[in-house]
Amino acid sequence: MAADPQAEGGFSSLLKMLFRPAVAKAEVRAEIWRLGQRHLGWPLEGALAELKEPNLPVARAILLRACVHQLRTQ
Repeated sequence: MAADPQAEGGFSSLLKMLFRPAVAKAEVRAEIWRLGQRHLGWPLEGALAELKEPNLPVARAILLRACVHQLRTQ
């Protein structure tokens, strides 16, 4: 039986999970490589730092979050 979505953050968490924008795997791989270049071989730390920048465009934030997810699952 599935977990109750209300127990883990409510309805908004469920909506975020269902309507998460898709990012192409090739785009994520390319951005991870660029992050590694910009941040001297530390793409995860670089992505996390860039996510903290003010006025970050939504599309960029989505791509960086996809990179963080990919890097953490490796």
